[in-house]
Amino acid sequence: MTAPQGILRKLDVDTLRSELWLPVAWTAEQAEVIVCSPEDADLLAHIRKTLGVEKLTLRVATRPDLIRLIENSADLNAGFPVNGGRTPLAKVRTYLAGQRTRYSAQRTRFARSRTGLALARTGVALTSIGVAFLRLFGGGALLFFEIPLLVFGILAMIDGLLWYLPARKESNAIKTYRPYAVPANYSALAVRDPGGQMIFQRSPVVEGAAALREAWDALSPVERRRFLANDRTDLAEERTILAYLRTMMAKARTGLAFARTGVAFAAIGIGFIRKFPPGPWSIFDWSLIVIGVFMLVEGFLWYHPGRDAANLAQEAVGNARGKRGPWDLIFPSLCLYTHKLDPVVEANGEQARPGVFATTGLALERTVLADQRNGMSRLRTVMARARTGMAFIRTGFSIMTVGAGLYIYFEFTGHVDILWTVFDMLLVIIGLYLIADGLRWYLPAEKVKRRSPFLDNRFEIADADYSLPKSAWKRTQYPHEH
Repeated sequence: MTAPQGILRKLDVDTLRSELWLPVAWTAEQAEVIVCSPEDADLLAHIRKTLGVEKLTLRVATRPDLIRLIENSADLNAGFPVNGGRTPLAKVRTYLAGQRTRYSAQRTRFARSRTGLALARTGVALTSIGVAFLRLFGGGALLFFEIPLLVFGILAMIDGLLWYLPARKESNAIKTYRPYAVPANYSALAVRDPGGQMIFQRSPVVEGAAALREAWDALSPVERRRFLANDRTDLAEERTILAYLRTMMAKARTGLAFARTGVAFAAIGIGFIRKFPPGPWSIFDWSLIVIGVFMLVEGFLWYHPGRDAANLAQEAVGNARGKRGPWDLIFPSLCLYTHKLDPVVEANGEQARPGVFATTGLALERTVLADQRNGMSRLRTVMARARTGMAFIRTGFSIMTVGAGLYIYFEFTGHVDILWTVFDMLLVIIGLYLIADGLRWYLPAEKVKRRSPFLDNRFEIADADYSLPKSAWKRTQYPHEH
């Protein structure tokens, strides 16, 4: 028995549980109400005032039965908070899905900006070649070669930086969603978004929820689905946290790409100053150095939050390793593994087919698939950390190459200066440090990637047909060469 949802939406479930009354019919003139204490005049007066009626028809129930009627009407298991119902949890999952989509869009913008910065670096190379030829050989017949280099180089730099600017604006719009300690036992997640800033709040751990879940076979189908809905919400939150950390790492990679572009600007300016005597071109040389230093500083300001996010990502993925998933909480898979039995085969056996693909079976399937998506999300996070390490390595190579190149060229041409030599060696040392730091991030991630069950030389896509057992689904195989 449940109260109509139209009635329940107008009342507070926690208030009904504490005051012990539940209207099951309600019109403008009268109401039918279930109570535990029909002789309580104060309670009846309170009910009349709340519902705005004078005539009450009373039904009497025991306290435990009435509480379960209220909770069941609100789609709650025994003792669950109001935000533990399937509808509030679905709203939270929808919100989190939208946030993951926003993070994905931001990562795409950062990737676009990195492409633009690569174009800008190409423009720097073209422009520097044109300027060097012009200063070394002058105009004349070479102008047909120098002018196009300068024009295309300047256009490429402007276009590339225009691709970068939207990402710079987007970097300030990333909503923070850092990992936090989640209770091991049951608690429900609620999300509020006042003023555009997410606020997350978990209910206190529900006493008795763990014991209730252990008695899985004794639960009704709807009680099972309520547990599974909370499982999917927790999994969705973990994916959202990992998506946020990947976005921060993407921001760091973009910052390092900006820093590499600044290194290119500054290196060319320094090379021109050391190569050519002072003159009108010195304004151009110093402008390159100033722009390059600004870009270098700006890029490394983006790098630090990304480094923090990468360390949090490693910790979050490590904490999830070995954690029991929904499958392990419902089925005795550990016992099956001990007896060398595959729990998936057991679940798809002939004896398990009747009723598995009903509503609760589909909820279980969705929850298990969500758990697998979380495994893939952890792998993507590890790989994002590896790519961030590679960005360190590329930045380190850029800085080291500039230092080594300047030292070798000016040593070879006889333009030796002790201060410039110290500067060149400092660049080499900084570059080597970034390379070593990047390898420290990249190599462990590669090790994790190779151990992952999601990476193989082939994969398959299943054509899900929930009218049939999973073992009967059609599957398309994709070999490695495709």
